[in-house]
Amino acid sequence: MARRPDVWRVLTEPLIRQNPVTLQILGICSALAVTTTMATALTMAVSLTVVLTLAAGIISSIRRHIPDSIRLIVQIVIVASLVIVIDQVLQAYLAEISRALSVYVGLITTNCLVLGRTEAYARHHPPLPAMVDAFGNGLGYSLVLLIVGGLRELFGKGELFGVVVLPLADAGGWFTPLSLMLLAPSAFFILGLLVWAIRSWWPEQAEAPEHVPPGRAEAAE
Repeated sequence: MARRPDVWRVLTEPLIRQNPVTLQILGICSALAVTTTMATALTMAVSLTVVLTLAAGIISSIRRHIPDSIRLIVQIVIVASLVIVIDQVLQAYLAEISRALSVYVGLITTNCLVLGRTEAYARHHPPLPAMVDAFGNGLGYSLVLLIVGGLRELFGKGELFGVVVLPLADAGGWFTPLSLMLLAPSAFFILGLLVWAIRSWWPEQAEAPEHVPPGRAEAAE
């Protein structure tokens, strides 16, 4: 009898130690594109987490009935159907944020994080553990998006969720917004620094070097 997975570990590991963005470098397109404000980052994070969790549960439930030859097609159809529902809900109730997210909600269908977890985990585990794993990875993804979005909005606009936090110079305050933080390269740099910080704290997350410089190789001998 197979050992049942530790639900708490499956849920919490993706937050930092096995974070899908900082460790596996999955789903970074949206991390770069939709994190100019906390509102769009949070909406994208919730949307992906809901899609990922529901898709994992559905795929896990029918995993024994999906032929291997068409499994990816079936997974994409299920994910795409959920994304269409989420997109319609956003357009109906959060029209402004939906316009800000633009095509990136639709691109959840091809997000490597969603297909990665459904293919690697949901297809081999019962529905409950699969949904817990998906939800944990969604939370890990959300955490990174909110950190990046918070830093970009705070230093790019002096706001968080549209509320002024740093008094702006043109309104008599002391802070001058850094317009560079609202450009995509700033998200790339923040994400890179976040990866560096985590891998410095947990060196085991760093990949082994593919090539060893000649001087170091001789010293090791």
